[in-house]
Amino acid sequence: MTTPATISPTALHDRMQAEDLLVMQVTSPQVYAQAHLPGAVHVAPADLIGGEPPAVGRLPPRDALLALFRRVGLTADRTVVTCDDEGGGWAGRLAWTLDVIGHTDWRYLDGGMHAWAAAGLPFSDAPVEPIPSAIDFDLDPRPVAELKDVLEALDMPDTVIWDCRSAEEYAGLKRTAARNGHIPGAVHLDWLDLMDRERGLALAGNLEVRLAARGITRDRDVITHCQTHHRSGLTYMAARLLGFPRIRAYHGSWSEWGNRTDTPVER
Repeated sequence: MTTPATISPTALHDRMQAEDLLVMQVTSPQVYAQAHLPGAVHVAPADLIGGEPPAVGRLPPRDALLALFRRVGLTADRTVVTCDDEGGGWAGRLAWTLDVIGHTDWRYLDGGMHAWAAAGLPFSDAPVEPIPSAIDFDLDPRPVAELKDVLEALDMPDTVIWDCRSAEEYAGLKRTAARNGHIPGAVHLDWLDLMDRERGLALAGNLEVRLAARGITRDRDVITHCQTHHRSGLTYMAARLLGFPRIRAYHGSWSEWGNRTDTPVER
């Protein structure tokens, strides 16, 4: 996979005037109707998840993804810019999904709508009607970690499992599933710690140093997860932006692991 990059609000604004970028804004329909980046197409969070309990965050089937990306006008030669209104969780989930469908030519609007507003750039409430495409693709399993992959990783010293939920969830103090706690050996770094609140929720500085302090390094296989692979959208995307060569997301996440009776749990 190619290494993507961030793009600043001003750089995106300038490039939108001259290039055929496909800006995808992942927000609720209500937020999109009130304010979106000019020309951005709408992707609802529900478009990116399978929705089947208990592991509601698993990848949708290929047919559903085909319908989504054809609807928004994705073609193989278009650069995608992902953004959201929360600091990168849903934008990262979209970036992961793009990797899964083999479209690795994407950029992240660093800080999303918050950074765009902080730069004084305009929003629009005008409807955007994308021209549907006929794109086709097969799903690439390389960015995806399944339950069996995580179980196998428990005995692999070169693999690190990154739990990006809250400290309370990690410690088993907050109930989010039938069983609470964390995957044995998983390291904890909250997704919120990746955001710089002084810079419009852009990615925090010295990010690779922060990850290395937790044993999350580019020479290891990294599997990241949260509760439903929403928050871990940001952690997956951050590792990709840093150029980590082996990063996967466990899309079943804790909603799958913690609701089973045959998976080990540590508290």
